[in-house]
Amino acid sequence: MASPSDSATFTINEKTDLRDRSASNIHSASKEPDETDAHILPDTSDDTAADHISDTEKGSSDVKPAVAGFDPSSFPDGGVQAWLAVSGAFCCLFCSFGWINCKRAHNQSLGKAWVDNGPIFGKLYDSYGPRYLLLTGSFLHVFGLMMASLCSKYYQFLLAQGVCSPIGASMIFYPAMNSTGTWFFERRALAFGIMASGSSLGGVILPIMVDKIIAHAGFPWAMRGVSFLLLGLLIYANLTVRSRLPPSPKPWTLLEFIRPLGELSYFLVVFASFLFFFGMFLPFTFVILSAQRDGMSTDLAFYLIPILNAVSIFGRTIPGYIADKLGRFNTMIFTSFLSTIIVLGLWLPARGNVPYILFSAFYGFSSGAFVSLAPALIAQISDIRQIGIRTGSMFAVVSIAALVGTPIGGQLVSNENGSYLHLQIFCGVMMFGGSMMFVAARWTMVGLNPMVKV
Repeated sequence: MASPSDSATFTINEKTDLRDRSASNIHSASKEPDETDAHILPDTSDDTAADHISDTEKGSSDVKPAVAGFDPSSFPDGGVQAWLAVSGAFCCLFCSFGWINCKRAHNQSLGKAWVDNGPIFGKLYDSYGPRYLLLTGSFLHVFGLMMASLCSKYYQFLLAQGVCSPIGASMIFYPAMNSTGTWFFERRALAFGIMASGSSLGGVILPIMVDKIIAHAGFPWAMRGVSFLLLGLLIYANLTVRSRLPPSPKPWTLLEFIRPLGELSYFLVVFASFLFFFGMFLPFTFVILSAQRDGMSTDLAFYLIPILNAVSIFGRTIPGYIADKLGRFNTMIFTSFLSTIIVLGLWLPARGNVPYILFSAFYGFSSGAFVSLAPALIAQISDIRQIGIRTGSMFAVVSIAALVGTPIGGQLVSNENGSYLHLQIFCGVMMFGGSMMFVAARWTMVGLNPMVKV
């Protein structure tokens, strides 16, 4: 991995420049870039167009002419097919991460299956496209929830909600996210934000829906009701989610899962996301319990997570729109530090109902940006034709932090005899560390100049 001091001067390129270079069959020398452009390129002594293209969306030094009609740099950035894919991806996030948010509201286990399969499903996506992954995942997710309605023993719940449903939800999530990225370049963060807001809406509707059905008809019918709702949404998703690029089957090699970590910018983004994830989900898991400890009623505390998720809808879409205008790394850094400040400045001293409600709302907005911007950052520094394996590897790493962060937080509470002070400090410190690593990733590309759009 090269340090910034070893790198050549960085310049910036835009979608229109990429198209011009591709159209000229990569014969002409590159022109001077505009400082306001939106992508980072190392300026080399050869200064050929092929070198420039490879360091943005192509990500490889061995550049071959793009297949006609499938040039990775010629994103439509809109159109009926593109927005239908986004709408289908929105439904996928409602059904996958929306259900995870529901389980967090009820303090249920997420299942280890989310940790191990990101690179595998990413590779399958790159090789075969989204169709079969999404179809299989839809069946497994709905089947797992349906089987949960029939469970009566612990091992049955473990298989249904700890293995079958999480694997299906993961197979739904990755093709939806990766397909969205193939349609957008200049408006990519906005598209990811709209897609990710589906999980926020799911986190509002599903916990309340499950709670009300359990109260009136019992747990089995709650699971069946959720299953039928998700089935309808997933049918629509299977009809609309499409990748712009054709499948490209390639042999499986271990090196392709490890090689991206040799890129300094990619490594730092993944490491930043790992640290940030350590703290990010702790409020989702513990804010209800800490609010109850400080005197909030059980009925009111239950609505803190729906409040957080409702505001997160705006936190995932508005920062995405701003990121496309001001730079995705710039926006991620701002919202990450904002989340840290909200945890340490509002959750830490919170006592009483109003501070907890305000914290849930503000934190929902600031933390929501991470979910939509993280895949946009990976797409910005990656070959779009390898987006599946690179985003899958990133989420596989950060999901380890999500998995172990909650037990660590619970142990901190136990060590303090029920006090949440050390958990809140741990949450803020880990998020601060992640924010600093995002700064470091940006520094490797453009230095410390805050005026550069990146």
